Amino acid sequence: MALKIRKDDQIMVVAGKEKGKTGKILRVDPEKEKVYVEKLNMVKRHQKPSAKYKHGGIIEKEAPIHASNVMILCAKCKGPVRVGRKLDGDRRVRFCKKCGEVLDK
Repeated sequence: MALKIRKDDQIMVVAGKEKGKTGKILRVDPEKEKVYVEKLNMVKRHQKPSAKYKHGGIIEKEAPIHASNVMILCAKCKGPVRVGRKLDGDRRVRFCKKCGEVLDK
């Protein structure tokens, strides 16, 4: 299934323990239909020392949220909206179903 959410989109969580919070998409996993949102759904992980984490220890990182639990924020509507797709000339763009504003730049 093709997700209508992309990296760097501003979203709002509409279900789960982070409900009502907003953030920016860091990463999208279309196979598992999960998204990673900046500073949301944080979990603690015990990390062994490695090249990336010199000292190891307990690190905090973002856990995935299911894509169905987030909605894109429309800049014009100032709220969470459903997203549609349409052809704009020769390219396919996403648009806000509430006001018709094109979400792709």
